[in-house]
Amino acid sequence: MAAESAAFTPLTLPVLPLDDEVVLPGMVVPLDLSDAEVRAAVEAAQAAARSEPGKPRVLLVPRIDGTHAATGVLGTVEQVGRLADGDPGALIRGRGRVRIGAGTTGPGAALWVEGTRVDETVPEPLPGQVAELVKEYKALATAWLRKRGAWQVVDRVQAIDDVSALADNSGYSPFLTTEQKVELLETTDPVARLKLATQQLRDHLAEQDVAETIAKDVQEGVDKQQREFLLRRQLEAVRKELREINGEQDGEESDDYRARVEAADLPEKVREAALKEVDKLERSSDQSPEGSWIRTWLDTVLEMPWSERTEDAYDIQGAQAVLDAEHAGLEDVKERITEYLAVRKRRGDRGLGVVGGRRGGAVLALVGPPGVGKTSLGESVAHAMGRKFVRVALGGVRDEAEIRGHRRTYVGALPGRIVRAIKEAGSMNPVVLLDEIDKVGSDFRGDPAAALLEVLDPAQNHTFRDHYLEVELDLSDVVFLATANVLEAIPEALLDRMELVRLDGYTEDEKVVIARDHLLPRQLERAGLDADEVTVDEGALRKLAGEYTREAGVRTLERSIARLLRKVAAQHELGERELPFTVTEGDLRSLIGRPHHVPESAQDPAERRTAVPGVATGLAVTGAGGDVLYVEASLADPETGAAGLTLTGQLGDVMKESAQIALSFLRSHGAELELPVGDLKDRGAHIHFPAGAVPKDGPSAGVTMTTALASLLSGRLVRTDVAMTGEVSLTGRVLPIGGIKQKLLAAHRAGVTTVIIPKRNEPDLDDVPAEVLDKLDVHAVTDVRQVLELALAPATNGAEREVPVAA
Repeated sequence: MAAESAAFTPLTLPVLPLDDEVVLPGMVVPLDLSDAEVRAAVEAAQAAARSEPGKPRVLLVPRIDGTHAATGVLGTVEQVGRLADGDPGALIRGRGRVRIGAGTTGPGAALWVEGTRVDETVPEPLPGQVAELVKEYKALATAWLRKRGAWQVVDRVQAIDDVSALADNSGYSPFLTTEQKVELLETTDPVARLKLATQQLRDHLAEQDVAETIAKDVQEGVDKQQREFLLRRQLEAVRKELREINGEQDGEESDDYRARVEAADLPEKVREAALKEVDKLERSSDQSPEGSWIRTWLDTVLEMPWSERTEDAYDIQGAQAVLDAEHAGLEDVKERITEYLAVRKRRGDRGLGVVGGRRGGAVLALVGPPGVGKTSLGESVAHAMGRKFVRVALGGVRDEAEIRGHRRTYVGALPGRIVRAIKEAGSMNPVVLLDEIDKVGSDFRGDPAAALLEVLDPAQNHTFRDHYLEVELDLSDVVFLATANVLEAIPEALLDRMELVRLDGYTEDEKVVIARDHLLPRQLERAGLDADEVTVDEGALRKLAGEYTREAGVRTLERSIARLLRKVAAQHELGERELPFTVTEGDLRSLIGRPHHVPESAQDPAERRTAVPGVATGLAVTGAGGDVLYVEASLADPETGAAGLTLTGQLGDVMKESAQIALSFLRSHGAELELPVGDLKDRGAHIHFPAGAVPKDGPSAGVTMTTALASLLSGRLVRTDVAMTGEVSLTGRVLPIGGIKQKLLAAHRAGVTTVIIPKRNEPDLDDVPAEVLDKLDVHAVTDVRQVLELALAPATNGAEREVPVAA
């Protein structure tokens, strides 16, 4: 220890401050003598060296933010002269660490301090761990130097064996911060310093690898974009050359939207809007998502048939012949289409095709039960008029945007169904069938029925504006046919904008004609049979329509015919039947089973529903057309039953009130009608409507319930062949109701021959087919007393029958 102390005697040295720089032992650095402090330190060292042997010595001390470090480096001034830029400078070599002590005095203007050399020796031989550390540092330094291309420095680093000198060699590393170099300077233990330098070098290499990877990925992306840009430009140039060679006009199959818009036959306002979007497209970049939105919008606008219109076929007789050939019956709608074509022809002849910006379109609502041909009628109308036809299914639509379209700001935005229908038709005046308009719903996304108000309003739809297009679309020349099963399900405001045409169903004769001319040929083709192989005579078709099906339309009838033909085809393939074969009325039971709807009049008198007092036959209208409704009445046992009225059969409030009115009328006028009204006071009355799972409502069953109660009290049966409908008042007046045509058709299908209706409904008989009226004995009455006289059969032998008692 004494020898070491003698070797490192205290030193008195001038301080050469280094602002934000660090010099480690072994480094040789040039310093600019233009700085006053640097020049003062060098001059003081030179002055001191005149009296001492050796080179002038200075103390290199880092100064960070005006604060000197506690450890400096002993440096010798190797040479004083000029730097590369011509300024005076000095070349100084770092010799070893010095721990700085107190300040002292010395020659010159420099600051002098006392210091002590730091022992940096490492015992020989090196321990194994230190040797591995030396090897690792050299490998890392070599890898870093090779990346920088500093091959001449690699050999010098490999030649350093001293641990302290190897660690201090990292002072040349440009990636180290001033703080990191100060940390190396102040770490006096050579092994710890080498570990620190190794860690710093390792971290830098890892960061460099990450940076190189990122730079490589970025460069690859840039290269790909540049390559794609160049290839697209080349592709455009090639396409242009090909168009010039083939003599095509510029803009075909290209993205030159401006040329396409200018060449298209667009309305003026639409052209202005399209050119504005083209300006936006030209200003946007290829990578901008807005560019794709604009291109999609422009494609939609350019695909719309703005100037395409079909010429109406003004052959009125020919159009009527087409309608008659494709649909039997449905005279009302046929007359309406014929009237429309006649008016259009006369307006065109007088130059009134466009009045006030509006053309002569039509909006019809076809309301009727399922299977009467509402949907297929739309295509026949288009055929008769010579127009394009497109169907828009509205069943289950709950989003207002389905009608008006989405705003273009939404991802995947599309125009509404109306615009898409016009585009699909390829014409601005097609026949558009809005199918199942009564099935439109509403939820949090809006009410589609409200959006249809503008579409179906002839006073507004010439300026219809879709949310996606945002340009005016003229719908005034479109023929809209809206179909519905239930009139009450259509909103009142929407129904007010449409002309109502009712399709109340077919008579039995019309069904036979439809089956013979339309359904049978179609089902023969589907069954793989020829017309000369299987024939069905008219009697079989009539029985199919009358006893195997009971509906307003012909959908079930067509299924029955299909089932019949499949049975014949299967029997022929099994070798059980030879073709050709004629299906007669007697063959039906063996082929498709027994009839399902036998008329009440055809049953045994003892098995009929009206075989006991208290049962009357009424007529009703349902979503499937007209139907026969039975009303049953009974009185409770006076000892066990409570007084009052009991109603069953899932009845609505209006029908319950009708039952109360019927009971009140009989209580107040029972004596006049010679009925034992005392039973109504002491015994509870029960009125039941069979088919209790089906909801029923409306006032038209009033006379039927009155007749059932009167039959019950009098013991007289209600005539089997009589059905009735009408609302009853407390005074016994029979008030008018709706659905007369559908109810009479239902009575005809059920085999009823006598029908009682209100007197004020007599004008509605004009709508009933003549062949149905010829087979019905219709009585128009004003008072319920007339109903009882017509409906109640005379008492048997003048004796009253026993009144049924409810269990």
